[in-house]
Amino acid sequence: MDLRFFEIYRNPEYLMLLVQGAALSAALTLAGGIAGFLLAAVLAAVRHYRIRFLAPAAAAYVEFIRNTPLIVQMFFVAFGLPLLLGYQWPFWAHALLALSLNFSAYFAEILRSGLAALHSGQAEAASALGLSKRLSFFKVLFPQAVASMFPSLNSQFIFLFLTTGIISEIGVTDLTWAGVYIDSRSFRSFEVFFTLTVIYVLMSFGFKGLLNLLHNRLFKWKVVR
Repeated sequence: MDLRFFEIYRNPEYLMLLVQGAALSAALTLAGGIAGFLLAAVLAAVRHYRIRFLAPAAAAYVEFIRNTPLIVQMFFVAFGLPLLLGYQWPFWAHALLALSLNFSAYFAEILRSGLAALHSGQAEAASALGLSKRLSFFKVLFPQAVASMFPSLNSQFIFLFLTTGIISEIGVTDLTWAGVYIDSRSFRSFEVFFTLTVIYVLMSFGFKGLLNLLHNRLFKWKVVR
């Protein structure tokens, strides 16, 4: 096989597309992950306290998102909602919304499991100290749930990041889009997609290291046995 990686590495246009695509993929993943986590915290709290009317709606939302493909959600957000509601956003904004909704459902289920695993004495102790239910949740229960489920949240985040390549299907110029574009011009499919594989692997390790650092910073009080 005649491998010509230099046709990619020596072309400034191709290198710039890869750098810009990787940066956009990382930015949308981080933004979607943060927005999804915040929404997931609300969903988990609603389901944990079984708030009337809201808890069934939250459960239905989580199950709906978790049981439909991300690509379908992406197309619905990018092409269905604008027709239904009469607005138009840039494709990257549609992708961010779809990713945030997708992340939130998976994170919410992980957080709900973490809350359910906590000993009931935690809530009772917080109540005995005079903390309101809201303060008890955010100061006592939620941090412990996040700390205990952080490995699962970490793994889920990495997995969802690796699925973000499909946002190129709605015209977002992410890393996968850059690879497809370069392949269509250079006709060096093996070299292009091998390069993309290496970049995705490196970015995954980068995210994993960043999240582990965040864990060590935020949860110094957690004793690992």
